[in-house]
Amino acid sequence: MTTFDNREQAFENKFAHEQKLDFAVEARLSKLYGLWAAEKLGLDGADAETYAGDVVSANLEEPGFLDILRKVRADFDEKGVEISNHMMEVELEKCMKEARKQINEG
Repeated sequence: MTTFDNREQAFENKFAHEQKLDFAVEARLSKLYGLWAAEKLGLDGADAETYAGDVVSANLEEPGFLDILRKVRADFDEKGVEISNHMMEVELEKCMKEARKQINEG
């Protein structure tokens, strides 16, 4: 194997590893955000976990996080939870930081 082949393989391995980490962070973020939203909706225990799972599933609809923001916004509106879109986005950023921290710590 040539040096070029070795470098190519190393880059491919690095890319695959980063993709795996990104997916793990996104899944963790979705769960954390779902648990936060569940608390605002008055859910706890198994109901909160189930709702968080629904948020994780909603995140698979399209790239990015607009899908979970849309889902949670609709649920908040349905239940009369008054939280601004801005505060929802702020919480999403907090969850992103926490998810990265948790994944990086193992």
